[in-house]
Amino acid sequence: MDWLKDDERLDYLLAENLRIIQSPTVFSFSLDAVLLARFAYVPIQKGEILDLCSGNGVIPLLLSGRTKAQITGVEIQERLYNMAVRSIVLNGLDKQIQMIHGDLKEMPAKLGHALFDVITCNPPYFQTLSKEGQNQNQYFALARHEIACTLEDVVSVSSRLARPGGKVALVHRPGRLMDILTLMRQYKLEPKRLQFVYPKEGKESNMILVEGTKDANPDLKILPPLYIYTHANEYTEEVKELLYGKL
Repeated sequence: MDWLKDDERLDYLLAENLRIIQSPTVFSFSLDAVLLARFAYVPIQKGEILDLCSGNGVIPLLLSGRTKAQITGVEIQERLYNMAVRSIVLNGLDKQIQMIHGDLKEMPAKLGHALFDVITCNPPYFQTLSKEGQNQNQYFALARHEIACTLEDVVSVSSRLARPGGKVALVHRPGRLMDILTLMRQYKLEPKRLQFVYPKEGKESNMILVEGTKDANPDLKILPPLYIYTHANEYTEEVKELLYGKL
């Protein structure tokens, strides 16, 4: 197999003994994906995990280090799907992780209802703008703007795919918090865990991590805040541990 194409490069995936194929002109993972992969509940030994909007497969790859469960990723962009498949095979994880090239809105019909123990998603953050307001790079535009799917699509599809008691975890922007909580409750994914992420102490939150449980009773827990940088602009000890493990 030709591992790299065009302008792609092969990077180490944090402290994991894994490599990932990336491209600066198409897709490179960012901290939000890593935090979601660390935040989400996963069964240790067995189960079915689904990652929507998988990009180049970073979240399935990271989750594979936390669980022996089967992991499925879904990505609509063919090149990103292809990058994810090559990374999975390169790391010898093709028996645990499979990728589907397709639209997440078609997954309930394709995969069936109420089958997954855990669903994760790092969705497009920004509501669809005019063509002029979108990133001119088509890969970035689809990844960042609600062009191929909306927040409601993500929540409604996740609800149909999650089994009763299954968990759905998202990373998003604080400005969409009320939309997220409202939609989760509307689609019977009761919000259970919420964490605000801050660039550093004294700054406004710029990221949220939220997890809901299918058909659960109300009981939302607000976790301690997570600060990314110290005032010296170095990663905090908590973030270092999330990224690289205990040093």
